[in-house]
Amino acid sequence: MSEKEQEVYKIAHQLFSQDPDWITFFREVLGLEGIVRKAYPEPTDMALFERTSAYGEIQTMLAKLRDQSQSKTTPMEPTKVITVRLPKSLHDTLRAEAHDRHTSMNKLCIAKLLQVIDEALIPTEA
Repeated sequence: MSEKEQEVYKIAHQLFSQDPDWITFFREVLGLEGIVRKAYPEPTDMALFERTSAYGEIQTMLAKLRDQSQSKTTPMEPTKVITVRLPKSLHDTLRAEAHDRHTSMNKLCIAKLLQVIDEALIPTEA
């Protein structure tokens, strides 16, 4: 691990050990003003960091906090709603996956949105 990776991981781990709610952890670590974006402001540097073990560990911490969030009652930041148009077959597949995983579609979609996607797999606007 590089020094920068170690520092980012150290700060994330310190916050994680304070047992915050997952939204606070996300905002402070991975959000627009979070430590990761401050350490890796360039998209190419961020993409490289997302392939490191430190980033994988941060994602694991986030997943653990999301799992615990069901039992916590903490003040949360306001939520926003987005509308996503998708084919019925994809909607049906997501609904079935959520059912199989014993979770809501909302929680499943948030988990999927938090994952890193290879840039080559994201279509560009025409």
